[in-house]
Amino acid sequence: MAEFLLLLPVLLLSVVAHEFAHAWTAYRQGDDTAHAKGRLTLNPVSHLDPIMSVAVPALLWWSTNGAFTFGAARPVPVDPSKFRNFVRGDLIVSSAGIVMNFLLALGASVVFVLLGLLGHVLPAADVVATLQRMAFFGLSINLLLAFFNLVPLPPLDGSHLLFHALPRAWRAGYQRVGRYGFLALVLSLWMLPGVWRVLLWPADTLTLLARDALAPWALVTP
Repeated sequence: MAEFLLLLPVLLLSVVAHEFAHAWTAYRQGDDTAHAKGRLTLNPVSHLDPIMSVAVPALLWWSTNGAFTFGAARPVPVDPSKFRNFVRGDLIVSSAGIVMNFLLALGASVVFVLLGLLGHVLPAADVVATLQRMAFFGLSINLLLAFFNLVPLPPLDGSHLLFHALPRAWRAGYQRVGRYGFLALVLSLWMLPGVWRVLLWPADTLTLLARDALAPWALVTP
């Protein structure tokens, strides 16, 4: 329970930043839809969903005995027809959330090191160690979010990137199939966990490599 309470605020910050990145880049590309709906903000109230942001992460955490959890915020509304350049705008906006998660993972690594240095000179080492634990959660969660969203299955961000890479003759069919993407996503997560373990292998591998690289600054074992 204590571990989940440390992880949850990090997860919520990560998914809010992911959606904010979509909203900000969409606005920069000419689409004011998210701005008009009050989503161009880092205020968590504007982005979080009680089910996907809290209930699902809690259920996954307890059902896997703390081995895995995941969550999401409400998707930012985007109208690609308003982009000044459709292809360029769609690629930038679709990639923005993923890039944000990679940046947050990098930032969490820097915070981990700084806290490790502080922990050796400050008297409240236990408090610093707890914050460092949260920083490592930030690293692992954001790597997971980044690679999860790279999967080219609608409505994930990777589906937009794949769409523009497909031959033009295939794109309409891909869009039609994509209407059932959310159902396919949910079913695959439930029925094909082994496939998702393979797809998310890069996130797990990078997390382990980061843990080993950060070990000299660790106040406790991550």
